[in-house]
Amino acid sequence: MKNIFIIIAFMGLLVASEHFAKIEPLETITLKAEASGEVIKSLKAKEGEVVSGTVVQIDDTLNRKDLQSTLESLALIEKMIKLNSRIVGDLQKNMQKKRSLYERVAPLSSSSVSQKDALYAAYVAAKSQYNGTLEKILNLKNQKVSLQQKANFLKDTIEKKRVAVANRYLYKLNVDAGEFVTIGMPLATVMNLEKGKLTLYLAADELKGIKGKKIYIDGKESRARIKKIWSVADTQYISSYRVEIEVPNVKEFSKLVKVEFK
Repeated sequence: MKNIFIIIAFMGLLVASEHFAKIEPLETITLKAEASGEVIKSLKAKEGEVVSGTVVQIDDTLNRKDLQSTLESLALIEKMIKLNSRIVGDLQKNMQKKRSLYERVAPLSSSSVSQKDALYAAYVAAKSQYNGTLEKILNLKNQKVSLQQKANFLKDTIEKKRVAVANRYLYKLNVDAGEFVTIGMPLATVMNLEKGKLTLYLAADELKGIKGKKIYIDGKESRARIKKIWSVADTQYISSYRVEIEVPNVKEFSKLVKVEFK
């Protein structure tokens, strides 16, 4: 009788070490709109295929025109800054010359008051012209900063209106050409099929030494590896801990397989 109980307990352990899970893509991502506008391109015909490139294009015509005019304005501002920077150098020399002349004549008793006033007025005018040009340069530089910020914003908007992927399985496209999308609207669901994953929910005692065990899938030793073990019990599967396993070289996704740790 004792031997029967031992056999039953051993069989229970074997059953407990077997788990079933569905092989899923390593990564599933929902691409959402980061900019508003009308969809002018939708790769709807490529659903169910691995694709690279633009899957959704939102109209960016006005953004590109605005960017072009902004860049042209920036170029003009740059020229104006350079021109005024050259001018301000000459104005500074002229101002210094006027001041030097006034300072030489001012102490002389032989010079008339009107002559001194005229020289001082010339110096003040030169200084005012110099300072005015300096202020103009600062204003131009401020305009340049604002235009650069606008250009960067437009470039970012243009980039966000092009939704592209690289070697991803296009599971679903939610929009067609002609539709208007807003920020946050789901556009497409794509998957990474380069590897697969299995999600198991194991009891605490099953986790003991699990990282040192080999993983068998449908009775065969595999090159799968444990990617992550949750340290907090699952809210749905009470008293069980989520374990994610990475599976290389998957030939068939969505297949239910038997997983064992030995």
